[in-house]
Amino acid sequence: MPQNSKMVQIGQLVLDGFPLLLAPMEDVSDPPFRSLCKEQQCDLMYTEFVSVEGLIRDADKSLKKIELYEDERPMGIQIFGAEIESMIKAVHMIEEVTPDLLDINFGCPVKKVVNKGCGAALLQDIPKMVEMTKRVVQATQIPVTVKTRLGWNEQSKNVVEVAERLQDIGIQAISIHGRTRSQLYQGNADWTLIGEVKNNPRMHIPVFGNGDIDSPQKALEYKNRFGVDGIMIGRAAIGNPWIFREIKHFISTGEVFPEPGIEERVRVIRKHLDAGIQWKGLRTGIMEMRKHYARYLRGYEGIKPYRMALSTEIDLEKIYLVLSEITENYK
Repeated sequence: MPQNSKMVQIGQLVLDGFPLLLAPMEDVSDPPFRSLCKEQQCDLMYTEFVSVEGLIRDADKSLKKIELYEDERPMGIQIFGAEIESMIKAVHMIEEVTPDLLDINFGCPVKKVVNKGCGAALLQDIPKMVEMTKRVVQATQIPVTVKTRLGWNEQSKNVVEVAERLQDIGIQAISIHGRTRSQLYQGNADWTLIGEVKNNPRMHIPVFGNGDIDSPQKALEYKNRFGVDGIMIGRAAIGNPWIFREIKHFISTGEVFPEPGIEERVRVIRKHLDAGIQWKGLRTGIMEMRKHYARYLRGYEGIKPYRMALSTEIDLEKIYLVLSEITENYK
């Protein structure tokens, strides 16, 4: 089963074969996690989504989110906002960081984002979405891409038309999550309309599919069934950065790549933990790592007491001891 040999081009950026993208995820897609995904052959990554209002007000959290590292490239910065002029000001700030892509978030369904008129809220005002995107495209030489959803609700699944309109005003690629805003993350992602966007004869920019890809088998099935140019992976990569390597191996060989053993899992946990501490400080790094342990260590019989210890311990040396015990007892 030969790997697709074509190239996917986004502006001046060229990605080989069938690219796998890491979705922007708040409090997940930070440099420590991105480093692990890059190590496991992720082709294109994005920052956590960045509030343009936070950026133009020099909020420390927003400024820190746009810090990029050369070994992460190609990298995109994803922004969200409700006011066009704020978007433009933020774009000029971001240009100084020289990301490979600038992505606009029109898909985040979270209430606190939508209630401010940002993210998926723009799916209720397509003219404003198009105008905002047009102004951003005009304001920068960085390739502009968009991430969105099928529509606001079941009655307004208009992504085929929306994708055309956004392409016509200059975006260079689009990523589509196969749910409406009303679904949040419930039910199954419906890729039918993603396939319609990709197979629309008017579309010529890359179309990436997103939603529920949690195995190499499903990635290959959806690649073949819907014809997308690549796949964006979000929640399935949490605690499982190996998914990128596994999908690539399966697509190119038809064979299942062996799952990582406990020693590799613990090695990656420690790397993630240490990088998080270096990035965020000791206490925050330890606290924020807690949400990752269960996913890294799922599937091991009797592992729950160790996971509980990792999720409550605040002493770094004791955390290291727990990890060493896991390695020793699950060899």
